[in-house]
Amino acid sequence: MSVDVGERLRFVRLRHGLSQRALAKRAGVTNSTISLIESNRVNPSVGALKRILDGVPIGLADFFAVEPERERKAFYATEELTEIGKGKISYRQVGETLFGRQLQILKERYEVGADTGRIPLSHEGEEGGIVLSGRLEVTVGDERRILGPGDAYAFDSRRPHRFRCIGPVPCEVVSACTPPSF
Repeated sequence: MSVDVGERLRFVRLRHGLSQRALAKRAGVTNSTISLIESNRVNPSVGALKRILDGVPIGLADFFAVEPERERKAFYATEELTEIGKGKISYRQVGETLFGRQLQILKERYEVGADTGRIPLSHEGEEGGIVLSGRLEVTVGDERRILGPGDAYAFDSRRPHRFRCIGPVPCEVVSACTPPSF
């Protein structure tokens, strides 16, 4: 069982009425450090987490005993989608975190020439998507297809796969995977 340290830290911080900036000042770290931990982009060492929690204050045992309340929103405005990509590929996730979720939904944008890398991806689960605009080359195992607007894909994610935008315009895709893998 994995613990979502970022979600838990956000819950504890908000429960104590602290902004990221206020907690960072109390803990002697930068507010970007708090932000990176809460977005699960950085996994803090036990020592760093203890120093941050001292700023709340809450002990490690109490921190891991807290069960965050999960708000289950049903609707998200475009500005509420969470960016989890970088570089020439944007992955905008529906929902702030995947804590307790079984499905991940993304709005993907590949700039011209962008790809997921020369080494194919492979992970547990299933994924699928529909191309909204542009052209996307999808390789799954030994199969390769160029998909355009309205075309779709669905496959077992354990099969090696990669994605690449081809053509003169960026490609946009809406995709889903289960279980969440990003």
